[in-house]
Amino acid sequence: MFVTQLDNLEKMVKEKDLKGLDSLLCANTRIQNKKQSFKSALMISGHKLKHLMKMQTTSSDCIMLNLEDGVSAQEKPTALRVIAYFLSKVQQSPKKIVVRVNALDDGGLEEIAFLNKYKPDAIRIPKVRNIEDVKKAIKALDESIELHISIETAEAFSNLKNLQYENKVKAVYLGVLDLLADLGLSQEILIPENPTIHHILAEFLINAKLIGAHPVSFVYQDYQNMAEFHKWLALEKMMGFTSKGCISPSQVEEVMECFEVKDTEIQKAKYIIELFEKMREEGVTGFADEKYGFIDEPIYKGALKIIHKH
Repeated sequence: MFVTQLDNLEKMVKEKDLKGLDSLLCANTRIQNKKQSFKSALMISGHKLKHLMKMQTTSSDCIMLNLEDGVSAQEKPTALRVIAYFLSKVQQSPKKIVVRVNALDDGGLEEIAFLNKYKPDAIRIPKVRNIEDVKKAIKALDESIELHISIETAEAFSNLKNLQYENKVKAVYLGVLDLLADLGLSQEILIPENPTIHHILAEFLINAKLIGAHPVSFVYQDYQNMAEFHKWLALEKMMGFTSKGCISPSQVEEVMECFEVKDTEIQKAKYIIELFEKMREEGVTGFADEKYGFIDEPIYKGALKIIHKH
């Protein structure tokens, strides 16, 4: 991907040579990835060229190219151009490629305008507060690019049910550390057993589903503590989550495994669909099955969703 110009590119990035980077940019028509769900959103800083080089080899099914937290003000212009260069070289990818820009009033609008012609699959907007922020982002975005938003302010969390506009918001991400700070709550309560955290996760999940947006649970920062990470995954899966933000390859592997729909689930769904449709032709839409117990229309619809999704 970058191989033919790698040495030159590394030099430009190191020297923050914006004119040189601009000379490499060439917008082309990408075939965007329109899948509406993914399991693991792996965060990669836009100025980390070595990490960008490896992103296509990761098992993560979503790549989050970051321009916000973790990228200094001095590095942001370079990172923006490196991300644009990457997008211009990736004609098509099985991975969802999302760019997290800065807040709309902190350079985000200008970053969106710059990125529009390079056609990322989605743009993620941080620090969203209300529906006016959503409308402003939609107005700035190229119509082919999906809108994703971060829920990390108290205002956005309380307004989540009202943050959908013309069905443009396709995914929402829980920024739990920023949210706790905005609520005046200690980060010490962020443990899998805490009922307040259970409430936050449940409300975020349900309200995201109500507006038809894909919910992505928070990034767990202590990436070396895999024992606690497993506890979070078990809790989130039990609650109904199917996606989580990640910051390391080891986290990605665990998330992909945890949220993978097993062959047994698919086979069960196919069995239920076939049996229900057969019984429905005979005028029966509720019946007992020796293998899976009582089957009726809601069970049938649930099986259909599994098959349609996977």
